[in-house]
Amino acid sequence: MPIGSVEDREIDGPAGTIPIRIYRPVESGGESLPIAVFTHGAGWSVCDLDSHDGIYRAIANASGSMVIAVDYRLAPEHPFPIGLEDASLVWAAEYAAEISGDASRLAVIGDSAGGNLAAVLALLSRDRGGPSLAYQVLIYPVIDFRFDTASHLDPGDGKVLQSDEVRYFWYQYLRDHAEGESPYASPIRAEKLAGLPPALVILAEFDPLRDEGEVYACRLATEGVPTVVTRYDGMMHSFVTFLDALPDARRAVAQIAQELRSAFGLDR
Repeated sequence: MPIGSVEDREIDGPAGTIPIRIYRPVESGGESLPIAVFTHGAGWSVCDLDSHDGIYRAIANASGSMVIAVDYRLAPEHPFPIGLEDASLVWAAEYAAEISGDASRLAVIGDSAGGNLAAVLALLSRDRGGPSLAYQVLIYPVIDFRFDTASHLDPGDGKVLQSDEVRYFWYQYLRDHAEGESPYASPIRAEKLAGLPPALVILAEFDPLRDEGEVYACRLATEGVPTVVTRYDGMMHSFVTFLDALPDARRAVAQIAQELRSAFGLDR
Protein backbone atom coordinates (compact mmCIF):
# COMPACT_ATOMS: atom_id res chain seq x y z
CA MET A 1 0.00 0.00 0.00
CA PRO A 2 1.44 3.41 -0.93
CA ILE A 3 2.22 5.71 1.97
CA GLY A 4 3.46 9.26 2.29
CA SER A 5 6.77 8.20 3.82
CA VAL A 6 8.33 5.51 5.98
CA GLU A 7 11.26 6.38 8.21
CA ASP A 8 13.31 3.96 10.29
CA ARG A 9 14.96 5.38 13.38
CA GLU A 10 16.71 4.24 16.52
CA ILE A 11 15.90 6.11 19.70
CA ASP A 12 17.33 6.00 23.20
CA GLY A 13 15.61 3.50 25.44
CA PRO A 14 15.99 2.34 29.05
CA ALA A 15 18.83 -0.05 28.15
CA GLY A 16 20.09 1.02 24.75
CA THR A 17 18.57 1.87 21.41
CA ILE A 18 15.05 0.91 20.33
CA PRO A 19 14.13 0.64 16.64
CA ILE A 20 10.98 2.49 15.64
CA ARG A 21 9.34 3.09 12.28
CA ILE A 22 7.44 6.26 11.47
CA TYR A 23 4.62 6.11 8.92
CA ARG A 24 3.27 9.34 7.48
CA PRO A 25 0.05 9.31 5.45
CA VAL A 26 -0.16 10.02 1.74
CA GLU A 27 -2.02 13.27 2.36
CA SER A 28 -0.35 15.10 5.23
CA GLY A 29 -0.88 18.68 4.09
CA GLY A 30 2.54 19.75 5.37
CA GLU A 31 1.13 20.36 8.87
CA SER A 32 2.00 18.80 12.20
CA LEU A 33 0.36 15.40 12.33
CA PRO A 34 -1.47 13.68 15.16
CA ILE A 35 0.52 10.72 16.47
CA ALA A 36 -0.61 7.15 17.13
CA VAL A 37 1.95 4.96 18.90
CA PHE A 38 1.32 1.33 17.87
CA THR A 39 2.55 -1.64 19.93
CA HIS A 40 2.25 -4.87 17.95
CA GLY A 41 0.80 -8.10 19.23
CA ALA A 42 1.89 -11.76 19.24
CA GLY A 43 2.28 -12.72 22.86
CA TRP A 44 4.92 -10.14 23.81
CA SER A 45 7.41 -12.60 22.30
CA VAL A 46 6.92 -12.74 18.52
CA CYS A 47 6.68 -10.33 15.56
CA ASP A 48 8.46 -7.12 14.73
CA LEU A 49 8.17 -3.93 12.67
CA ASP A 50 7.69 -5.85 9.42
CA SER A 51 4.97 -8.23 10.61
CA HIS A 52 2.36 -5.48 10.99
CA ASP A 53 3.51 -3.21 8.16
CA GLY A 54 0.20 -3.44 6.30
CA ILE A 55 -1.97 -2.33 9.21
CA TYR A 56 0.42 0.50 10.09
CA ARG A 57 0.15 1.83 6.54
CA ALA A 58 -3.61 1.40 6.38
CA ILE A 59 -4.27 3.22 9.67
CA ALA A 60 -1.89 6.06 8.84
CA ASN A 61 -3.52 6.71 5.47
CA ALA A 62 -7.12 6.28 6.62
CA SER A 63 -6.77 8.33 9.81
CA GLY A 64 -4.52 11.09 8.47
CA SER A 65 -2.23 10.43 11.42
CA MET A 66 1.42 9.59 11.91
CA VAL A 67 1.83 6.02 13.13
CA ILE A 68 4.92 5.23 15.20
CA ALA A 69 5.56 1.49 15.34
CA VAL A 70 7.76 0.33 18.21
CA ASP A 71 10.10 -2.65 18.01
CA TYR A 72 10.07 -3.29 21.76
CA ARG A 73 12.24 -6.00 23.27
CA LEU A 74 10.58 -9.41 23.40
CA ALA A 75 9.99 -12.02 26.08
CA PRO A 76 11.12 -14.40 27.43
CA GLU A 77 14.59 -12.86 27.19
CA HIS A 78 13.07 -9.50 28.14
CA PRO A 79 10.12 -10.20 30.46
CA PHE A 80 7.59 -7.85 32.07
CA PRO A 81 7.86 -4.90 32.32
CA ILE A 82 10.71 -4.45 29.82
CA GLY A 83 8.61 -4.33 26.64
CA LEU A 84 6.31 -1.84 28.33
CA GLU A 85 9.24 0.38 29.25
CA ASP A 86 10.40 0.33 25.61
CA ALA A 87 7.07 1.50 24.25
CA SER A 88 8.35 5.01 23.39
CA LEU A 89 5.23 6.98 24.25
CA VAL A 90 7.21 9.53 26.25
CA TRP A 91 9.69 9.87 23.38
CA ALA A 92 6.86 10.51 20.92
CA ALA A 93 5.52 13.29 23.11
CA GLU A 94 8.92 14.87 23.77
CA TYR A 95 10.20 14.72 20.20
CA ALA A 96 6.93 15.32 18.35
CA ALA A 97 8.03 18.65 16.91
CA GLU A 98 11.25 17.14 15.56
CA ILE A 99 9.29 14.61 13.50
CA SER A 100 6.54 17.09 12.48
CA GLY A 101 4.10 15.59 14.94
CA ASP A 102 1.61 17.20 17.30
CA ALA A 103 2.15 16.16 20.94
CA SER A 104 -1.26 17.59 21.89
CA ARG A 105 -2.93 14.92 19.72
CA LEU A 106 -1.49 11.63 20.87
CA ALA A 107 -3.03 8.15 20.95
CA VAL A 108 -2.02 4.56 21.65
CA ILE A 109 -3.00 1.53 19.60
CA GLY A 110 -2.22 -2.14 20.05
CA ASP A 111 -3.49 -5.55 19.02
CA SER A 112 -3.58 -8.62 21.27
CA ALA A 113 -0.52 -8.45 23.57
CA GLY A 114 0.14 -5.05 22.03
CA GLY A 115 -3.40 -4.12 23.07
CA ASN A 116 -2.37 -5.01 26.60
CA LEU A 117 0.62 -2.68 26.31
CA ALA A 118 -1.56 0.09 24.88
CA ALA A 119 -4.08 -0.24 27.71
CA VAL A 120 -1.29 -0.19 30.30
CA LEU A 121 0.36 2.81 28.63
CA ALA A 122 -2.93 4.65 29.09
CA LEU A 123 -2.95 3.68 32.77
CA LEU A 124 0.65 4.77 33.21
CA SER A 125 0.04 8.08 31.48
CA ARG A 126 -2.80 8.79 33.88
CA ASP A 127 -0.93 7.59 36.96
CA ARG A 128 2.29 9.43 36.12
CA GLY A 129 0.67 12.64 34.99
CA GLY A 130 1.44 12.34 31.29
CA PRO A 131 1.91 12.28 28.42
CA SER A 132 -1.70 13.30 27.88
CA LEU A 133 -3.58 10.95 25.56
CA ALA A 134 -6.48 11.84 23.31
CA TYR A 135 -7.49 8.24 22.60
CA GLN A 136 -6.73 4.54 23.02
CA VAL A 137 -7.50 1.78 20.52
CA LEU A 138 -7.47 -1.75 21.94
CA ILE A 139 -7.76 -4.49 19.31
CA TYR A 140 -8.72 -7.86 20.87
CA PRO A 141 -6.50 -6.94 23.83
CA VAL A 142 -5.02 -9.24 26.46
CA ILE A 143 -6.50 -7.82 29.65
CA ASP A 144 -6.32 -10.38 32.45
CA PHE A 145 -3.90 -13.01 33.76
CA ARG A 146 -6.78 -15.29 34.54
CA PHE A 147 -8.38 -17.78 32.23
CA ASP A 148 -11.85 -18.26 33.71
CA THR A 149 -14.13 -16.47 31.26
CA ALA A 150 -16.54 -18.39 29.05
CA SER A 151 -14.55 -17.56 25.92
CA HIS A 152 -11.44 -19.07 27.53
CA LEU A 153 -13.24 -22.19 28.76
CA ASP A 154 -15.02 -22.95 25.48
CA PRO A 155 -12.53 -24.23 22.88
CA GLY A 156 -15.07 -23.55 20.12
CA ASP A 157 -14.73 -24.10 16.40
CA GLY A 158 -13.10 -21.42 14.30
CA LYS A 159 -10.57 -20.24 16.88
CA VAL A 160 -7.07 -19.67 15.56
CA LEU A 161 -5.91 -18.87 19.10
CA GLN A 162 -6.62 -21.25 21.97
CA SER A 163 -6.66 -20.54 25.69
CA ASP A 164 -3.62 -22.78 26.25
CA GLU A 165 -1.64 -20.63 23.81
CA VAL A 166 -2.61 -17.50 25.73
CA ARG A 167 -1.37 -19.13 28.93
CA TYR A 168 1.89 -20.04 27.23
CA PHE A 169 2.51 -16.45 26.15
CA TRP A 170 1.69 -15.11 29.61
CA TYR A 171 4.19 -17.55 31.12
CA GLN A 172 6.80 -16.29 28.68
CA TYR A 173 6.06 -12.69 29.60
CA LEU A 174 5.98 -12.89 33.41
CA ARG A 175 8.92 -13.81 35.60
CA ASP A 176 6.56 -14.77 38.40
CA HIS A 177 2.85 -15.51 38.27
CA ALA A 178 2.27 -13.02 41.07
CA GLU A 179 3.17 -10.27 38.60
CA GLY A 180 -0.05 -11.09 36.76
CA GLU A 181 -2.01 -9.37 39.53
CA SER A 182 -0.32 -6.04 38.85
CA PRO A 183 -2.59 -3.59 37.00
CA TYR A 184 0.40 -2.84 34.76
CA ALA A 185 0.31 -6.47 33.64
CA SER A 186 -3.46 -7.08 33.92
CA PRO A 187 -5.13 -3.69 33.46
CA ILE A 188 -8.48 -5.09 34.63
CA ARG A 189 -6.83 -5.26 38.08
CA ALA A 190 -6.58 -1.46 38.26
CA GLU A 191 -8.46 -0.12 41.27
CA LYS A 192 -10.12 2.50 39.11
CA LEU A 193 -10.30 3.25 35.40
CA ALA A 194 -11.79 6.74 35.65
CA GLY A 195 -9.65 9.42 34.07
CA LEU A 196 -8.43 7.26 31.19
CA PRO A 197 -8.69 8.52 27.60
CA PRO A 198 -11.70 7.59 25.46
CA ALA A 199 -11.43 4.11 24.03
CA LEU A 200 -12.33 1.96 21.07
CA VAL A 201 -12.28 -1.76 21.90
CA ILE A 202 -12.46 -4.14 18.94
CA LEU A 203 -13.21 -7.79 19.64
CA ALA A 204 -13.62 -11.00 17.66
CA GLU A 205 -16.34 -13.58 18.23
CA PHE A 206 -14.07 -16.63 18.01
CA ASP A 207 -11.36 -15.55 20.41
CA PRO A 208 -10.51 -16.66 23.96
CA LEU A 209 -9.79 -12.99 24.74
CA ARG A 210 -13.30 -11.85 23.75
CA ASP A 211 -14.96 -11.85 27.16
CA GLU A 212 -12.16 -10.19 29.13
CA GLY A 213 -12.15 -7.44 26.50
CA GLU A 214 -15.90 -6.98 26.92
CA VAL A 215 -15.57 -6.83 30.70
CA TYR A 216 -12.84 -4.21 30.42
CA ALA A 217 -14.86 -2.12 27.98
CA CYS A 218 -17.85 -2.32 30.31
CA ARG A 219 -15.74 -1.17 33.25
CA LEU A 220 -14.35 1.73 31.24
CA ALA A 221 -17.83 2.88 30.31
CA THR A 222 -19.24 2.35 33.82
CA GLU A 223 -16.44 4.45 35.29
CA GLY A 224 -17.11 7.35 32.97
CA VAL A 225 -14.66 6.73 30.13
CA PRO A 226 -16.31 7.30 26.73
CA THR A 227 -16.03 3.85 25.18
CA VAL A 228 -17.02 2.27 21.89
CA VAL A 229 -16.92 -1.52 21.83
CA THR A 230 -17.52 -3.54 18.67
CA ARG A 231 -17.55 -7.30 18.43
CA TYR A 232 -16.99 -8.53 14.89
CA ASP A 233 -19.12 -11.66 14.73
CA GLY A 234 -17.75 -14.51 12.68
CA MET A 235 -14.20 -13.24 13.07
CA MET A 236 -11.23 -14.87 14.80
CA HIS A 237 -8.29 -13.49 16.72
CA SER A 238 -5.85 -11.52 14.53
CA PHE A 239 -8.47 -10.87 11.84
CA VAL A 240 -7.63 -7.17 11.52
CA THR A 241 -4.21 -7.94 10.06
CA PHE A 242 -5.77 -9.83 7.12
CA LEU A 243 -6.61 -6.69 5.16
CA ASP A 244 -6.30 -8.25 1.72
CA ALA A 245 -8.51 -11.22 2.54
CA LEU A 246 -11.23 -10.09 4.97
CA PRO A 247 -13.78 -7.33 4.39
CA ASP A 248 -14.29 -7.14 8.18
CA ALA A 249 -10.60 -6.33 8.59
CA ARG A 250 -11.01 -3.37 6.27
CA ARG A 251 -14.18 -2.32 8.12
CA ALA A 252 -12.32 -2.47 11.42
CA VAL A 253 -9.51 -0.29 10.07
CA ALA A 254 -12.09 2.18 8.78
CA GLN A 255 -13.68 2.26 12.23
CA ILE A 256 -10.31 2.79 13.92
CA ALA A 257 -9.50 5.58 11.49
CA GLN A 258 -12.83 7.32 11.99
CA GLU A 259 -12.52 7.22 15.79
CA LEU A 260 -8.98 8.62 15.59
CA ARG A 261 -10.01 11.35 13.17
CA SER A 262 -12.81 12.35 15.51
CA ALA A 263 -10.55 12.31 18.59
CA PHE A 264 -7.92 14.35 16.78
CA GLY A 265 -10.42 16.88 15.41
CA LEU A 266 -9.61 16.05 11.79
CA ASP A 267 -13.24 15.98 10.65
CA ARG A 268 -14.18 19.44 11.87
